[in-house]
Amino acid sequence: MFGRFCAWLLYKRMGWTKEVSEPHPDKYIICLAPHTSNWDFLIGQLYIHAEGIKSNFLMKKEWFVWPLGKIFKAMGGIPVWRSKHTSMTDNLAQTAIDAKWFHLCITPEGTRSLNAEWKKGFYFIAQKAQIPILLYGLDYERHHIQCTKTIVPTGDIENEMKEIKQYFKDFKGKHPEKFTIGEE
Repeated sequence: MFGRFCAWLLYKRMGWTKEVSEPHPDKYIICLAPHTSNWDFLIGQLYIHAEGIKSNFLMKKEWFVWPLGKIFKAMGGIPVWRSKHTSMTDNLAQTAIDAKWFHLCITPEGTRSLNAEWKKGFYFIAQKAQIPILLYGLDYERHHIQCTKTIVPTGDIENEMKEIKQYFKDFKGKHPEKFTIGEE
């Protein structure tokens, strides 16, 4: 019932469309870009509920205050301490290895601000756990959600990060001036 409501709201009322051709195995990471607005979270949540997908997500720890913290954790949120060096990528990779299913959504820019230096933790998690990375783009100009490419990390991070960034080059975030794939 809730999924049908989310589908109606996202696709009918808000006018979004989708093009998703990649298979979704039991374990994967979603690399979602561009991330230029808090609206990305709402669109993402509507999408996963509309499609019946369960996914955890990373979010800066500052959002995990009462009462939002309990809500975000119930939704699958995992707080990130950006100022501390933790073993988060190793821990998440091990969780993925040990789990029957593992779905994690990460925004590689790591911020809603302009950032050409994308975080690579999602890549290392996928490489260590030997799971694919599904590339999901949000295009606010076309109201379109797209996943037409999967990367299976080989360890050639320089070339594969370029390939990942190139996939997102034509997507327009809610605030396009806050998105860059950097110098290619």
